[in-house]
Amino acid sequence: MNLALFDLDNTILAGDSDYNWSRFLIQEGYLDASYHAERNEKFYADYKKGTLDFYAFVEFQFRPLARNPRKILNQLLLKYVEEVIKPMITEKSYTIVKQHHDQGDLLVVITATNSFITKPIAQLFNIDNLIGTDPEEINGEFTGKISGMPSFKDGKVIRLEAWLKNKNLSLSDFEKSYFYSDSHNDLPLLQKVTHPVAVDSDNILKEYAKTRGWPQISLR
Repeated sequence: MNLALFDLDNTILAGDSDYNWSRFLIQEGYLDASYHAERNEKFYADYKKGTLDFYAFVEFQFRPLARNPRKILNQLLLKYVEEVIKPMITEKSYTIVKQHHDQGDLLVVITATNSFITKPIAQLFNIDNLIGTDPEEINGEFTGKISGMPSFKDGKVIRLEAWLKNKNLSLSDFEKSYFYSDSHNDLPLLQKVTHPVAVDSDNILKEYAKTRGWPQISLR
């Protein structure tokens, strides 16, 4: 059995689920447009440059989770996935995930985006295993804080190793380990697997992948 890891945003999704979640909440009247749109754009630009203050970003992104009852959030998420996320999934993305399914590989979506949003997205690809940044919950309601380590940069490596260890596994147990990603922020994990794949990558990752001879593909 091989291991197939998939980044989510701008990799197997033709867009960013975190960025668009904020835009969706603005559209639905749950966020103030003038303040949140500007902050959302700034965080997204910092992410692409590799200068994102992730904890400040998480505090910003988790605020709406804390301000609204879980029942309302669950309803919003269903609508968001149907109206915004499904159109972001291309046939090529479905195909490459299915290839790994058909090979009997262990599949995992590993993303910096929070697990509340991303769990149902992973399930659209029939992937049950998700490692995301977890929002803290008390009695089923979100507090607006982060639970544990964020799944971002080196945190993806640490979270993956802990997840595998819990299954009595390690990366070295797999003859082949794949990681598909678009972002240079994922270089720590891309460097750990046997088969890193750059997908519709940013310029930094594109150049790095070129120097290493990594495959570069498009799922658009």
